[in-house]
Amino acid sequence: MNFSGKKILILVPAYNEADNIGRVLDEIIEHTGTLPHTFDILVVDDGSTDNTAEIVRAKGVEVISLPLNCGIGVALQTGFKFALESGHDILVRLDADGQHSPSSIGEILRPLMANEADLCIASRFINRQGYQASAVRRLGIAWFSFLISVFFRESVTDPTSGFQAMNRRLITLYSSQYASDYPEVEGLVNVLRNGLKVKEVSTVMKERQGGRSSIDWLQSVYYALKVTTVTFVSLLRR
Repeated sequence: MNFSGKKILILVPAYNEADNIGRVLDEIIEHTGTLPHTFDILVVDDGSTDNTAEIVRAKGVEVISLPLNCGIGVALQTGFKFALESGHDILVRLDADGQHSPSSIGEILRPLMANEADLCIASRFINRQGYQASAVRRLGIAWFSFLISVFFRESVTDPTSGFQAMNRRLITLYSSQYASDYPEVEGLVNVLRNGLKVKEVSTVMKERQGGRSSIDWLQSVYYALKVTTVTFVSLLRR
């Protein structure tokens, strides 16, 4: 794997993840240390009311603290803009809740280094190992996969995965166009509408390691309706 000359940023959005963020950063530092490149790490603290930001600083990791809770999309776009302005060529994003395995960072980077993809998604459903999500969530994921297959003739098994790597072309696109909430599927639709290349690699995901998710059943229903509507609108615009 040739990392020569590439500036790579690991982006971790976090909201009230004091129970998890320290362990997640330790794992990122451990696994990126085995790869032939120096990685920068940025945590965007989305207005946490706990000591998430303090834990990050104690680890010696850079943190941007938003003044209030703006939502995952705004936190991520803050990181995309940071990566763009600081000259990073590749960005890897993963969640702060401990579900994503930093040991897969090298694998998710491989298609980008080979110029085989603009976006690489780590999917839990290729080999179906590890935590597979609840039955309701799996149903929603299957629905979104079906829509993407029908509309764009692309097979994406895990379109809601927040464990992704992207090149500078996509960093630039997301810096100017990104959904403010539940952005993964809408972002993927935008990628496909712009003719960019998408690839998936297998990963093993874990259950949340501590704390609790900010998404309840009512938000999940809203998410499904919103993303479905956006997908249909994208089809009409093609």
